[in-house]
Amino acid sequence: MEFGRVPEDELKLVDFSLPAEPVSNKKILKGKALKHPKVYFGCAKWGRTEWVGKIYPPKTKEKDFLQHYVEHYNSIELNATHYKIYGEAGISKWAEKAKGKDFKFCPKMYQGVTHRGNLKGKDFLVNEFFRGIMAFKDHLGPIFVQVSDTFSPKRKDELFDFLKTLPTDLQFFLEVRHPDWFAKPEIQKEMCDTLTSLNMGAVITDTAGRRDCAHMHLTIPKAFIRYVGNSLHPSDYTRIDAWVERMKYWLDHGMKELYFFMHMHDEATSPELTVYLVDKMNKECGLKLIKPRFGDEPPRQTGLFD
Repeated sequence: MEFGRVPEDELKLVDFSLPAEPVSNKKILKGKALKHPKVYFGCAKWGRTEWVGKIYPPKTKEKDFLQHYVEHYNSIELNATHYKIYGEAGISKWAEKAKGKDFKFCPKMYQGVTHRGNLKGKDFLVNEFFRGIMAFKDHLGPIFVQVSDTFSPKRKDELFDFLKTLPTDLQFFLEVRHPDWFAKPEIQKEMCDTLTSLNMGAVITDTAGRRDCAHMHLTIPKAFIRYVGNSLHPSDYTRIDAWVERMKYWLDHGMKELYFFMHMHDEATSPELTVYLVDKMNKECGLKLIKPRFGDEPPRQTGLFD
């Protein structure tokens, strides 16, 4: 992910602190910790050749990457569906790789719908997108709708009208990027209130060059976090520490589902930072989440909780 990238020598100038917990979140997280919240961690892609010999066995062929990926993570932020509409047959093959596991595919809506022209009049593309992803069946996680960086609040009616047409039996999260969505509290509040009314979540994106996108606003008792690291720069670890603290707070106050996806500008080191993240979450939250295993480390089959 290149969004929000800054030169390495400028990272020390970035204030990576997370915003204070919005007061409005108290209306969303009203309760105590659930006995069994759903917590998922993953990356954006499984097709990383840099992971061969690291978490994928040496000489693993690309067609076999997914069957190894599901042994290390319990979810995937599926960016592939943003660039192509996949049919039921292909998606069924992916779902089969996760058979018997509590694994979620979280597809990104096709760019032909969200990034090309008006959101209206896209019924055929939208239906074909859904026709494909429904083949994930029980492995279908939240779907996230991202609009382009140039999509401003001036088009809010177009956006909200589109969201209202989406199926109510599926979970959606919205990602907006234009700075004007975050610049005025009344605009952000209108967006959040609309999402709450539609039972949709707001994607939180934590990247160095766009701190406004790490907004911390919850519109439902579920979170979808896109974290962008910087190839194991020292700040990556302190940022993860802050996220663990925030996620623990949310879980302690009744969050039902949590999705955290690891991105890097260079994805080669995503597994290492995920290990750090999961170790911290397991320790602080009493979880037993799976994490990437390197080399000859034995498999570890566990549930969420000790």
